Amino acid sequence: MRTSLIERVLAPIADVRREEAASALLMTLLIFLLLAAYYLMKTGREILILTEGGAAVKSYSSAGQAILLLFVVPAYGAFASRVTPVRLVTFVTLFFTLHQALFAGAVAAGFKVGILYFLWLGIFNLMVVAQFWAYASDVYTEEQGKRLFPLIGVGGSLGAWIGSLRAGAIVGDAGPVKLFVDACVLLLICAALVPIIQRMTPRTAASGHAASDEPIGKGGGFTMLRADRYLMLIALFTLLLNVVNTTGEYLFGRYIVEQSQFLHAGAGPEAVAARERFVGETYSQFYSVVNLAGFLLQMFVVSRLFKWLGIGRSLLVHPLVAMAGYLLMIRAPSLQMISVVKVADNSINYSLSNTTRQALWLPTSREAKYKAKQAVDSFVVRAGDVASAGLVFAGERLAFTVSAFAGLQVGLVAAWLAVVGLLTVAQARRAAPAEPRTESAL
Repeated sequence: MRTSLIERVLAPIADVRREEAASALLMTLLIFLLLAAYYLMKTGREILILTEGGAAVKSYSSAGQAILLLFVVPAYGAFASRVTPVRLVTFVTLFFTLHQALFAGAVAAGFKVGILYFLWLGIFNLMVVAQFWAYASDVYTEEQGKRLFPLIGVGGSLGAWIGSLRAGAIVGDAGPVKLFVDACVLLLICAALVPIIQRMTPRTAASGHAASDEPIGKGGGFTMLRADRYLMLIALFTLLLNVVNTTGEYLFGRYIVEQSQFLHAGAGPEAVAARERFVGETYSQFYSVVNLAGFLLQMFVVSRLFKWLGIGRSLLVHPLVAMAGYLLMIRAPSLQMISVVKVADNSINYSLSNTTRQALWLPTSREAKYKAKQAVDSFVVRAGDVASAGLVFAGERLAFTVSAFAGLQVGLVAAWLAVVGLLTVAQARRAAPAEPRTESAL
């Protein structure tokens, strides 16, 4: 059968079939808008948290997110058991949009909300993005997900890049309030897209119905993790990845704060405003480079590595790159070196590693996709932040140099690699055989 124009256009990125194209492209647009909104919000967050508290306070605040998630994750699971996935995704997105608007008003009124906003945005990012990927892995079969997730990931990478560029253009003239308002508009569009995607979702030939039409079961996310070794390995893998990444973020943030204080010393309002601009513009530029690199990796590398290495072995790439970077940091610590390490770390994390992590959930049950995944992608991630905060606290008390922190990172990456080895074997055993092609729901 001849391939369609859309299949030929998308072929360099992913193997998209004609009947899947509309749904997959709308999914890609949704994650594009979601990540663009998040990077507007994230740039505003960095301005507030670093100028109000500093890099160490930013690291410590993650512990508060983990505590809050002990209550939020079960509440989310209880609500998810009562509604269909479409209503769940729509309602939760609108819920967070309302709170984002309230924060915009608080900042405009002059309230100091940096730490509170940091706590809130960390929960938003983890829960809403995890929810999106749960929905995508529910909509598509395992065979479809392996082919389509690289394309959907392109939307996320492109959205993050465009969002960070837009944040840089805004922050020099307007400040965080404009960032927050624009993010609200994008989130409203995201909520409106969900029912449209539902109508465009292909039906599986095997089941004859759209997977997302069915209600979610009543299992608990934390209970599922304890009962399933494969899910527990995903959780441990996620924990170690986040400890390494977050500790690296602390090192980078420390360099940025020190540089802003050196260039714009003083306690007056002009000096404070100058430090805010420096932090905002530096992070905007950093995010732009990271997200451009992540976008290029997502466009031209991820789907090919999936074909050459498979999902399991693709997990090895990120920790191997991180190991090389922190070994170099031990010998030559500098702002330039940590910038290079973090660009490589974050760009791979946001592209290859993120797509691979999402694909790990394809051979799991629906309850696991929405509830165990939410527990892993929110609480376990923030538990990694707590562990990182503990390392930062101990390292500062012991007056660790950057080289000492880099050496600690090397040890953590070694443990990460060991877990990846176990997870690769478990994923190969868990993966289901290829499923049949899909038929259009329309």
